[in-house]
Amino acid sequence: MSTSITLTRPDDWHLHLRDGAMLSAVLPETARDFARAIIMPNLVPPVVTGAQAAAYRDRIMAALPEGMAFEPLMTLYLTEDTDPADVAAAHASGLIKAVKLYPAGATTNSASGVRDFDKVRGVLEKMAEIGLTLCVHGEVTDNDIDIFDREAVFIDRVLDPVRRATPGLRVVMEHITTRDGVEYVRANDRDLGATITTHHLIINRNHILVGGIKPHYYCLPVAKREEHRLALRDAATSGDERFFLGTDSAPHTDANKETACGCAGCFTATNTMPLLAHVFEEEGALDKLEGFASKHGPAFYRLAENSDTLTLVKQNAPVAFPAKIDTADGPVTVFDPGFPVFWKTA
Repeated sequence: MSTSITLTRPDDWHLHLRDGAMLSAVLPETARDFARAIIMPNLVPPVVTGAQAAAYRDRIMAALPEGMAFEPLMTLYLTEDTDPADVAAAHASGLIKAVKLYPAGATTNSASGVRDFDKVRGVLEKMAEIGLTLCVHGEVTDNDIDIFDREAVFIDRVLDPVRRATPGLRVVMEHITTRDGVEYVRANDRDLGATITTHHLIINRNHILVGGIKPHYYCLPVAKREEHRLALRDAATSGDERFFLGTDSAPHTDANKETACGCAGCFTATNTMPLLAHVFEEEGALDKLEGFASKHGPAFYRLAENSDTLTLVKQNAPVAFPAKIDTADGPVTVFDPGFPVFWKTA
């Protein structure tokens, strides 16, 4: 059995860094292991223009501790007022690598998202023309649709029609959570990829609800039935280049999680790579981890792989990950997988 594995340094293709004090506290947790990350734009107010993305990138780099190397890959938040020319200019300058679609009300800070998809058709057509990726939060928000069915309904009602109406549009289905999402990606071999989170490979909806509500397992899209978790594991460990890592690591203070109306999100930046080594080893697929974490994402985004490496070491005793990260806004709980982990980054 392997006691260590060395990978091309990984990237995170879906990350929340927030801003201000929270940004300063959580950024080192990602930069320690990851060379690059697609940065989510759902700040308050959201990052909707190239100028705002440039300013946010500057704040991220200013918060990066001395001696750490990290490249934020910026995105724009798609609204019904987004200017196609601004999107094209930000892409041409090298500033942005994607545009993020949030259906209005789907998740944290998504009130400015899209309700009428006809109003963003011009932006999507321009993106298809210039080869810019659309990152999709794939859930409908209709009150009459059960929260556990919203991803499957989104594929049928929104995503498939949008892709058919916009040939050549490159799409990443972010943080897929269902067998339906896996099967849709596998049925489409052009211009479609999907990210899978660390926590959705580990928890199902029982972890949130059985034996009492576990707010630090509550995320959006919400974890689904065990059959869906197993489908995600199969996809992630398959070696299929259309699936790659996007942690959706989403820091919220404990005060905002442990409350009557708690925020959605799991903070996994601190221990994602050891947890993935555990999962891939369980599936007999350690040889596929480098593809999932380090190679498939750059290939989809048409970027070079990183030139440096990351080594994971398996030890005899369980690793003690920090339970919380202290921030000036309050403590943030690190995702607890609920089982001992013997892998650590060297």
